[in-house]
Amino acid sequence: MQHASNELWSGDILENHIKEDLFSQIGKLHHNFDTTILDDRTAATSEFFKDQYLLDFLQLQEGDNERKIEQNIVSNITEFILKMGKGFTFIGNQFRLDVDGHEFFIDLLFFNRILQRLVVFELKRDAFKPEYTGQLHFYLNVLDDKVKLPHEHPSIGIILCKEKANAVVQYSIRNMNTPMGVAIYKNSMEPPQEIKEVLPDAEELKRMIQ
Repeated sequence: MQHASNELWSGDILENHIKEDLFSQIGKLHHNFDTTILDDRTAATSEFFKDQYLLDFLQLQEGDNERKIEQNIVSNITEFILKMGKGFTFIGNQFRLDVDGHEFFIDLLFFNRILQRLVVFELKRDAFKPEYTGQLHFYLNVLDDKVKLPHEHPSIGIILCKEKANAVVQYSIRNMNTPMGVAIYKNSMEPPQEIKEVLPDAEELKRMIQ
């Protein structure tokens, strides 16, 4: 089992946050924290997670499956933790859960020292689907029963996928009673769609600079 923490890298964390325009992402994660974290920590908790994660350091290829993405993250776990923000410590990947003799494996498991919660990241190579929330809900219930320590708060789960339709996400997580959210990852820093629409394409740009 591997362990890594971002506690000592505040300068690098700030640099990464500026690069990725983190502050524009705060509070935009689609989650159900307002109905599952019933105290004054709801707003503060949402600030620990982004709606988008820039994973350019992974150099992902179009055909890479979820296991390949996971392996690349583990190989670059320091970089990944820097992307996440404050207080995260890596516990392990393919974290094993045993339920009545049946084995299940969590993609990536972290602990956040500030939130005092286990945090699951489930990786999806494709677009978000409603059935993904059922799998995550199951993992969170098992973690809280079998892994979480008595003084810790209930676990949080984040589905990290290639793309999502926000309305589908909202309907999917609305009545779940475990804290979860859905974010997307990007391979590179791309301008927003409204900016891309007014930018010249490659051929036009080439003509302009000749």
